[in-house]
Amino acid sequence: MTKPVAEESLGLTLLKIAANPLLRNAGIRCFKSIFYYFFFLQYKAALFPRLIPVTPVDHPLDAAIPFSPRWVTRYLDFVPFWIRLMGFLLRTYHREGVGPALDFIDSMGRLYAYAAQVYTQNLSTTNRPRYLTHPRFMLIHAADPHLMCIPSLHVMVVIRTYTAFQAIIRSFGDTERFAPQLEEIKQGALTITEALLYVKQHSINCVAAAMYTMTCFDQTLFSQEEGNDFVSQLFRHTQKPAPHDSTRIRNYIMERYTGFLSEAAGASSWEEPLLKFLRSRA
Repeated sequence: MTKPVAEESLGLTLLKIAANPLLRNAGIRCFKSIFYYFFFLQYKAALFPRLIPVTPVDHPLDAAIPFSPRWVTRYLDFVPFWIRLMGFLLRTYHREGVGPALDFIDSMGRLYAYAAQVYTQNLSTTNRPRYLTHPRFMLIHAADPHLMCIPSLHVMVVIRTYTAFQAIIRSFGDTERFAPQLEEIKQGALTITEALLYVKQHSINCVAAAMYTMTCFDQTLFSQEEGNDFVSQLFRHTQKPAPHDSTRIRNYIMERYTGFLSEAAGASSWEEPLLKFLRSRA
């Protein structure tokens, strides 16, 4: 029986990537993209305020989701989450897995550049608690100025991870063989999405915007139907928020997501609906 993806060694996976010239170069490209489009641009904006407008994007329903510091470990797993997936592909398919792994790593780098088309015109933030009693929260506050909320790259990354994994496994004809792993990765994406809301790193507005962005980025993997299914499963296995609040949250995310898609039909660019939303809240 094949082991869960979560049991893949992160260190061994990084060594495998470094040992393969194609994957190593893809990893370097991805790292440069993440560094420039997330860290450099964000710190530049923090050091030189007023260059780019910053819009608060909280929603009243965010208050129904309790601040739960214990979720921070799950939230911070969003990068190891997709790297372990590379380990699974390389261990399972060996040389045949290099091509799909290469494409996936490159797509991660493109995600950051894609989202930056919004960030370079309008930054966004939420009311994040300054909780410094846990070392991991100290890391979050030190590393993330919290100016790139719409669209949420965290949500974009986990959506790309589970949808790309589905497509790769399907291409090998192994959907039935790896059904448990497919379900594991999708549930992992949902759990990390819930976690970033529990630790108040994002608003439900950010989730809807990220989903819209992913449909624009690659509709073949994240269609509106897939988006509907993704939202329908949020907060299904948690005690809080309360059931009636969970329903209201799911309904709002879906309404905002479909609203963005409707506006995109008459827009001149994919980012226009998000920029219009941000400017309406300025």
